[in-house]
Amino acid sequence: MLENEINVFRARKKWTQQQLADQIGVSRQTIAAMEKNKYNPSLILAFKIANALEVPITTVFNYKEDNK
Repeated sequence: MLENEINVFRARKKWTQQQLADQIGVSRQTIAAMEKNKYNPSLILAFKIANALEVPITTVFNYKEDNK
């Protein structure tokens, strides 16, 4: 499972979901789905998000094994 803290770093920049979406070229709904862990971004999109938020990718995203 890919967990993220997009909303934390987005809030630190005082950006709305729409502002982040505009920065990386996706819809606001995509940002909302990622923040709710309902959508996993591609690796390229994850890097775009981290770059826009000016933090390392591993600070925003964390992979956890799903031990079912």
